[in-house]
Amino acid sequence: MPVKIRLQRHGKKGKPYYWIVAADARSKRDGKYLEKLGTYNPNTNPATIELDVDGAVTWLQNGAQPTDTARAILSYKGALLKNHLAGGVRKGALTEEQAEAKFNAWLEEKTGKIDAKKDGLSKAEADAKAKALEAEKAVNEARIAANAPVVEETATEDAPETEVEASNEEE
Repeated sequence: MPVKIRLQRHGKKGKPYYWIVAADARSKRDGKYLEKLGTYNPNTNPATIELDVDGAVTWLQNGAQPTDTARAILSYKGALLKNHLAGGVRKGALTEEQAEAKFNAWLEEKTGKIDAKKDGLSKAEADAKAKALEAEKAVNEARIAANAPVVEETATEDAPETEVEASNEEE
């Protein structure tokens, strides 16, 4: 029985939410599955992924083939790396402790990158809000200035005549 690690679509129209499952390749997209390995929510920024890494590695070692999108998700969460390191342990190239140390180091680095991206996104959002607030204040001030009563200056009788007025009087 060929097994695929793939996405099963849930959620409503326009708001997809996926389960990451190990399923028989012949079953329907949203049909029967063998095991639920995690979830994937692309609606958030960055996308939210919850994955049972050990379960995914077990299925990969048993011959399950991930689809292209599932492979990208497994790579992003480190399941493919852990499978690769487990292969090195089986061949005797690494010890279990070395493999675990490499995986944890990679996981820490990945977490740092994700946190940096989240911080950058929240800072960009705050900057956009600040700019919008400044623009709104400027528009409000302009509107208030336009609606203010206009004080007309009255010409005083004692004002000296200009050359144009003087030349008009001579004619």
